[in-house]
Parts: sequence; C-alpha cells; structure tokens
Amino acid sequence: MSFEDVRALLFDVFGTCVDWRGTVIREGNALNRAKGLSVDWGAFADEWRGQYAPNMQRVMRGELPWTRLDGLHRMALDELLAKYGVQGLSEAEKDQLNRVWHRLDPWTDTVPGLLKLKHSYLIAPLSNGNLSLLTNMAKHAGLPWDCVLSAELFRAYKPDPRVYLGAVDLLDLQPHQVMMVAAHKHDLHAARAQGLQAAFVPRPFEGNPERVPDLTPDPEFEVVAADFMDLARQLGG
Repeated sequence: MSFEDVRALLFDVFGTCVDWRGTVIREGNALNRAKGLSVDWGAFADEWRGQYAPNMQRVMRGELPWTRLDGLHRMALDELLAKYGVQGLSEAEKDQLNRVWHRLDPWTDTVPGLLKLKHSYLIAPLSNGNLSLLTNMAKHAGLPWDCVLSAELFRAYKPDPRVYLGAVDLLDLQPHQVMMVAAHKHDLHAARAQGLQAAFVPRPFEGNPERVPDLTPDPEFEVVAADFMDLARQLGG
C-alpha cells in the first residue's frame, strides 16, 4: 500500500476532531452559574463519556434495542444527574444539556487542517455519533466534510467491521484506498484489520489530564502526525 492509493480520509470525531471534555466542562460551568449548582463538570464529563462504550456494547449484545448515540447519552445523563444530586432541570433543559454533544468545539488545528486535506482527498467523519449529531456538530464547529458517514447508517458501532467496510462501500472505493484517521489506537487497529490504511494523530489533552492514554506510535500505522496540519503536510494535502 502507498499514500498514492488513498482517495478518502475518514475521521474519528470525539477526541480526534473535537474537544468533548473541554466543551462539556464549559457548558456545565455555565449551567452551574445559571442554576446555582456546584457540579464538578470535569468528573461529570469523564463519567458521562465513560458510559459510552459499555452502553454501546449492551446494544451490540442485544441487551438493548438499536439506540442512537443521543439516546445512549441521555440514558447516562439521567443516571448522572441523579448521582450528582442535580435537581430542578426541566425536560427542555435536560435535552439541551444532552445535546452538548452536538455543539463540541474543534481543536485549533482541526478546521485549517481539514481544509488543506480537502484539496486532495474526500474527507468525511466515520463516527459512532448519529447522523443528526454529526451534522449539527459540523455546522457548529465549521467542519468542512464532503459528506457525513455515521455508524447509524449500518446499525452497528465501531469497531464492528460493518462500519468500516460499509463506509468504504458507500464511497465506491476499495479498503486500501481509504485511510482512517484517529487519536485512538483501537479504532485504527480495527480499521486496518479490514484493509484500510491508518493515520494516528494523538490528542494528549482529550481526557482527564491525570489519566493520559498511551500515545506512543504503533509501527503498524502508515502515518503518525502531530496534528491535522502535520497530517496534511505528510499526505500532501
């Protein structure tokens, strides 16, 4: 495989393109001020995100019916509001808080890097976020996607092979012509297992600063880039 074969770049979104933790903390602190609350939104954000994978696994095991990520986020939110003793929010306010995942802010290099890459490649998200979430996020953050690809289209969640191969098929390409871009090694390993190429862009500030993940490059990945601008330089975007 070579970079010359690549026609499309598919991007993980949460953490790779956008700062989910920082955005949840910012909006949560605004809610604290508006409602006289004293919630530790850093801890809240970590727990909220922490329920993401276990709840998706419940869906994939058949313990829950197919549920959009918005629905899984709301299940977790209701549990956490009770755990943190948050009372007095209306249903509209809870829904607005749940939709913070539609309003996540991009990393500073994300939009300029994507614009450079867009010159030479088809660019699209490939995320477990539902289609409306990803579309609204793109509008909010100015993410210049050529199209929006969601795991929802395949009624599966990454790292299920159906998501990666389904995206390749929709783009009318072969797996080796598509490169998955992510800050998470497990996502890239799953993509490579289906024949896609892989670009690792570590995001050391994605999560709780006290629990920084392993960011060492994996020699299996075709590209390791410091950020999206560096990725564009390496790929000639």
